Order: sequence, then C-alpha cells, then structure tokens
Amino acid sequence: MSLPAVVGIVGAGRMGVGIAHVFAVAGSEVRILDSDPAAVARAAATMERYAIRANGDAGDATTVAFVGDVEGLAGADLVIEAVPEDAGLKRAVLAQVEAAVGPNVWLASNTSSLSIDALAASLRRPERVCGLHFFNPVPSSALVEIVRGTMTHHDLVVAARDWVASLGKTAIVVRDSPGFASSRLGLALGLEAIRMVEEDVASPADIDEAMVLGYRHPMGPLRLTDLVGLDVRLGIAEHLHRELGERFAPPELLRRMVAEGRLGRKTGRGFYEWSEE
Repeated sequence: MSLPAVVGIVGAGRMGVGIAHVFAVAGSEVRILDSDPAAVARAAATMERYAIRANGDAGDATTVAFVGDVEGLAGADLVIEAVPEDAGLKRAVLAQVEAAVGPNVWLASNTSSLSIDALAASLRRPERVCGLHFFNPVPSSALVEIVRGTMTHHDLVVAARDWVASLGKTAIVVRDSPGFASSRLGLALGLEAIRMVEEDVASPADIDEAMVLGYRHPMGPLRLTDLVGLDVRLGIAEHLHRELGERFAPPELLRRMVAEGRLGRKTGRGFYEWSEE
C-alpha cells in the first residue's frame, strides 16, 4: 500500500489539522494552506500536541509546512479541502486548487453531507475528485468514508482505499447521495434524541446512557452532537431536510439552542456543560 508523497490540506481548523497529522505520521510530506495567521498559530500548536501524544516528542511536526497561498500546494499528489461545510466555499476552493496544482493531482473533499457531483461540477477534471470524509477527532477515529461521485475515476477509489489502509483506518465506499451513509444514519438518531429531550421523555444523560449500555454505542447521540457542534448538526439537518424530506426536519429545540449560542463543547455549553480543556 502506498501513500501520496505530498499531501495538501486546505483549512487549518480541527479537521484539517487532524487529517494533516495522520498523513504526516504515516510518512507523507504535508502542506497546510490557510491565510489566517491566528488559525495557523492554533494549528501549529495542535500539531505539536498531537506529535507529543503520539511519540513523546514533536518530531512529526517537522513533516508539516504551512503555506499562505494556493501556489504553495504545487507538486502535491493529493489535495484535500477541509474548509467549513459551505457548498459555495468548497466549490471555489476546489476550483482554485485545480487551477494551481496541475492536471495529475487527485482532489478530495472532507464534506460530511454535500454532493461530490455538485462540488466537482464546474471543474475541468471532475473525474479526479472524490469525498474523503474523516471523522472527529481524526487521529483516534477508525473510519473514513470514501464518496464516489458519478464521474469519479475507478483508479481514485482504489487509491483512496490504499491511502486509508496505510493510515491504519478502515474505509467504506458509498455512492454520492445526501448525507452519504454515516451522516444520514447518525443524524437520524441525533435528531430523534433531540426530539425526545424536547418532549421531556428523559434527560440527555439518560438518553445517551440508553444507547451506550443498551446498544453498545461508544458515545450517546447528544454528547456526540455537543462534540460535533449543534450549529454543524443544524446545517446538515437543513441540507438533508431539503434533499430528503420531512424526516430530517430540524427540531425547534435545536434551532433555539443554536440561536442562543449553545453550540456544544466549543462554546462550553450544549446538552452538557463543558469545562475548558
């Protein structure tokens, strides 16, 4: 199994840094593109913490470089966009990368729910694009969802399976469809759990305990919603509501909590109270 020699990551947020870390640890040279100095500083600190946790030193951080413009990704074999879940932004990023890196690079989106076909529609080479949906936190999550668009080349799917295996993770391959497999199933459970809180069926802790002890889930759906971010869950729910109908209609409680700024761990309060880590 082989890894890309050079991997570009667009976006220095939590997901981008996590993806960069696992490729760097596996042996790829990694370049992270982000024009925000504050985001780069946070990402560099996170990369150092990840490396220390993995090896007892910061050695792996030396395989990661930060670049300030898309030209810094030239020569990459694979570029993964990990920018916020906004279709227009992702399309623009992929188009800029394609124009800068040349015809032989593979492109991937870390989207959790948006159509790969729609993201690749305006590109000159849509057959070189797939979804690589990593999960948070990337270093400890075992799954990567490979999303195959209608134009995605078979060789890219084969290569992506090899990359995922080389990272020590397990791949599943899904057809491009709203929410793919993981987000669609996970959101259905999460939305129903929120409705149960809304209807005062049980407390968030007891609902989560039911799934952890009764169904052997590693984490309950409400705690997971806090970790993902209620705003992120709401955005995905609105997208799937438009695409798949009323069964994905966001509960009013979810909308209200997002409006109040109760977004989960990143704001310190969601369905649970979170202290700073």
